[in-house]
Amino acid sequence: MNAPAKAVSGVLHGAPIIKAVKEAGVSHVLSVPDLHTAGGLLTPIRSDPDFTLIRTCKEDETFGIAAGLTYGDKRALILIQYTGFLYSMNAIRAIACEHKQPMCMMIGLLSKEVGVAPQESKKFGLRIIEPILDVMGIERHYIDVDEDVAKIAPAIRRAYENSHPVAMLIGRQPI
Repeated sequence: MNAPAKAVSGVLHGAPIIKAVKEAGVSHVLSVPDLHTAGGLLTPIRSDPDFTLIRTCKEDETFGIAAGLTYGDKRALILIQYTGFLYSMNAIRAIACEHKQPMCMMIGLLSKEVGVAPQESKKFGLRIIEPILDVMGIERHYIDVDEDVAKIAPAIRRAYENSHPVAMLIGRQPI
């Protein structure tokens, strides 16, 4: 069982997140334009020669592509906002949960209030993310400050070793 996310004061830097993703062996990042992580993650990833960035039109497309990469022994990270996660429910259910694919999702919690846990948010869409992940049996980790980044690489490795999905909830905009 995943513990509820707790809001903590501090900052979240993109560089350590990118380093953790590399340490986990990820070579491909799949994303649609993402306002929440654009500056601190997506922009640096776009110019990083260690990654292949695959942009898609819709979030649910990232799951089929990530599954195909997995069959080719490539590790992928899906970088989306929580609204795209909600939009992709059927793809997540089928590919990640029923077919037990190691879908590694980094979900930006766009407009989450600083210092407020997702389940305490005034925004309905943010409040339901963790309960949905729990019901679907998807391991989740709340990444809100630099100290939380240490959870990323082990979570991605476990997802690939055990062929199960994982979600990293990005609580604040990485800088």
